[in-house]
Amino acid sequence: MDLLLWRHAEAEDGIPDLERRLTARGHRQAKAVGAWLLPRLPAEFTLRVSPARRARETAAALGGTELAIEPRLAPGTSVAAVLEVIAAQERRHASATLVLVGHQPWVGQVAAQLLSGQPHPWGVRKAAVWWLTHHGAGQWSVRAVIDRDLID
Repeated sequence: MDLLLWRHAEAEDGIPDLERRLTARGHRQAKAVGAWLLPRLPAEFTLRVSPARRARETAAALGGTELAIEPRLAPGTSVAAVLEVIAAQERRHASATLVLVGHQPWVGQVAAQLLSGQPHPWGVRKAAVWWLTHHGAGQWSVRAVIDRDLID
């Protein structure tokens, strides 16, 4: 299974948190990262997105791809909740590609948990993507880490 952990792009400040929108720069970031991802993703992949508007707007950069809102990817969620989403997908389609769009700190913590066995507070910049591959038996490797500045 391939797993992409995509942090939402730059968003406006404000309240309520779930309604914060991407800034103009955030839209450019999401579009650039989406344009980089689309030709590299398989024809069929699963897209699960935080209910936060900024995450949904980021995911929209993948064009007409059907996305599913996943409450367990909301801001402030636990690493365990995100790991449940990943495990459920893997049980259904072990060879599939799963794209999760969400937030810090869980994006960095999940990457750290899968790669090192501990949910270290790894920093992940806005709009960045960690692309991981699961080889079975708890073995994960990094396929790519894409920072928005590399492609924006």
